[in-house]
Amino acid sequence: MSRKKSFFSITFMLVISLVLAACGGGGDDKGKEKTGKGGKDYGVKFISIATGGTGGTYYPLGGSFANLIKDATGIESNAVTSGASAENMALIKKEEAEVAFTQTDIATYATEGTNMFKEKVDNLKGLGTLYPETLQIVTTKKSGIKSVEDLKGKTVSVGESGSGTLANAEQILEAYGMNLDDVKARNLSFDDSTTGIQDGTIDAAFITAGTPTGAVEGLAATEKVVIVPLEDDKIDALIEKYPYYAKETIKKGTYDAKRDVNTVAVQAMLVVRSDLSDDLVYEMAKSIYENTDKVGHAKGKQISVENALNGMAIDIHPGAKKYFDEKGISAEK
Repeated sequence: MSRKKSFFSITFMLVISLVLAACGGGGDDKGKEKTGKGGKDYGVKFISIATGGTGGTYYPLGGSFANLIKDATGIESNAVTSGASAENMALIKKEEAEVAFTQTDIATYATEGTNMFKEKVDNLKGLGTLYPETLQIVTTKKSGIKSVEDLKGKTVSVGESGSGTLANAEQILEAYGMNLDDVKARNLSFDDSTTGIQDGTIDAAFITAGTPTGAVEGLAATEKVVIVPLEDDKIDALIEKYPYYAKETIKKGTYDAKRDVNTVAVQAMLVVRSDLSDDLVYEMAKSIYENTDKVGHAKGKQISVENALNGMAIDIHPGAKKYFDEKGISAEK
């Protein structure tokens, strides 16, 4: 072979080697897919946030959170509708969602494998709590229902099967010496509940959600809405037996109410799958709690980093803990 041909052969082989090295990546990054902002690998390609029905508070909040998380991480994120709290825990267990809304009481049941959960949801960690979820017994003035006792024999939506609202309805009725057999129970979503009240197919509905709740606001636009109050002694008994409840007041003017209404509330919270990376959950927490002014719902004003661990009844994810530690917020339950 001539010297000239040999030179070109060697040069050609060097070029091929460089091209293959560039395409193959090499080193520790070999085979890794950079999924996040700035080429960072967070270990997931997509973030699904399980929320609730479109008439509740979870769904619109989930849409805002999805946008914040996507902006912070670069990962495509989306809010999906669901049957809310209990169903969301099942979605986490089956790894069909990365993030989920739930009530603090339902998260506790899930990790313990009690109440509506036959098995423990053992891949569940807390990200942070959000705002009070108010127990609202919704009816209209024309129904004549003024007290919990008046629900007896009436057609009442008690929440979707397996939902947190259903558990709350059972506990409220129990406090009044009643159970689901004392009413004509229907398992409806918030939207279907308020539609049923409007068209007369049901008399009242239990709705556990942040106030104002979209479905109830819609009903109030056409009907004189009444929120049935709970008596102080019943509230005290509920809190004594179920410590995750707290006293709550639905303020005068909500749904055009003429006076305050006393009731109870649990906390809404976000949970994540325990296998999500610490870096990803850290960025999730930071993106949400440092951008509450960008949340397109009235509840955004009630969400704060200072209160993000109030009522946290399950173990917090290490990534979220790192963020709250930096903010000086105690992660102790």
